[in-house]
Amino acid sequence: MSPDAAALTIGELEANYSLYCKALRLLIREGKSINKVRRTVCWQRLETLHTCLPNQYRDPDYLFALLKRELGGESVAQPV
Repeated sequence: MSPDAAALTIGELEANYSLYCKALRLLIREGKSINKVRRTVCWQRLETLHTCLPNQYRDPDYLFALLKRELGGESVAQPV
């Protein structure tokens, strides 16, 4: 765990959960690979939430796959 993550409380992480998901969505939309995304702050914080509260927060790997599938459908549905 990084020093920054240790300084944050679970409450602070929970309060910013939607921001981490939004950042993950943007990274996927930009076409970043899973390996690059795993090195980001948003991934680390999503991982921390999942580790501490696994019944409330999904594994970041699952979120990545879910968002990638969702965004893949979006790009096909857009008009040309």
